[in-house]
Amino acid sequence: MHIIDSHLHAIAADTAKYPKNPIGGHQSEWSQQRPVDAEGVIKALDAAGIAKAVVVQASTVYGHDNRYVADTVRAYPQRLAGVYSIDALAPDAVERIEHWEAQGLHGFRLFTTGTTMPGQSDWLGHRDSYPAWAHAEKRGIPVCLQMTMQGLPTLRTLLEHFPNVRVLLDHCARPELDDGAPYKAAQALFDMAMFDGVHLKLTNRTLAAAAQGRSKPAAFLEQLVLTFGAERIAWGSNFPAAEGSLQTLAATAREVLSSLPESEQAMIFGGTVARIYPALAGAAA
Repeated sequence: MHIIDSHLHAIAADTAKYPKNPIGGHQSEWSQQRPVDAEGVIKALDAAGIAKAVVVQASTVYGHDNRYVADTVRAYPQRLAGVYSIDALAPDAVERIEHWEAQGLHGFRLFTTGTTMPGQSDWLGHRDSYPAWAHAEKRGIPVCLQMTMQGLPTLRTLLEHFPNVRVLLDHCARPELDDGAPYKAAQALFDMAMFDGVHLKLTNRTLAAAAQGRSKPAAFLEQLVLTFGAERIAWGSNFPAAEGSLQTLAATAREVLSSLPESEQAMIFGGTVARIYPALAGAAA
């Protein structure tokens, strides 16, 4: 199977060239304890049998300084695509989008929650961010959202203003799944399927959550695919933020998703992300 990882990170060893400036002021523990640089990412992909990947800006390390993601993609253009981070409220947000797109990256990330910033930030739907959203809609630029389910009402309002933006929810917006099928606590997530542009990153973090409490991964996957369709779901390892080797993370995902038909597995493991990031389409070099 031609696998494309939709969500992993790269951390530079050279802190002088790529200084740390994490959003929220605190560097994430995972990036301190198990950093993996660009070369390490490629080695991990090869060991795991993964063709290509999307390198997502490590916001809890570099903030909005996306130079290392850009340099990583530039070093391995046949294997990698890159997502950059921006301050959507900044007066020059559109200019920064254009700058990083010109550097070979595609799609920006808005970081509204995380291990160093628990809870859901309240700036997501601020009107000062509208120019960035309007530009994404006009240019067909995908937007990754690191957010919780508490932010979904705000996202609904944004998509009512900008209905043609393609949005990817990191970790499926961190749904509450402990109650099990029919997943009433996650209903707000399933309701987002009404917006055609909403896509889901089904990361190993989400797969682990689907095995907690009364939840069964097969039941969750069945409902997720039934609601959104496999063509709007993309697997991502979250390596190395997620503990374990990329090979182990990929093997776990293959095992969990084996309950789905092969055609749906192929879409989730590569077809969806190749459609969103055309540079990743086709066979690996």
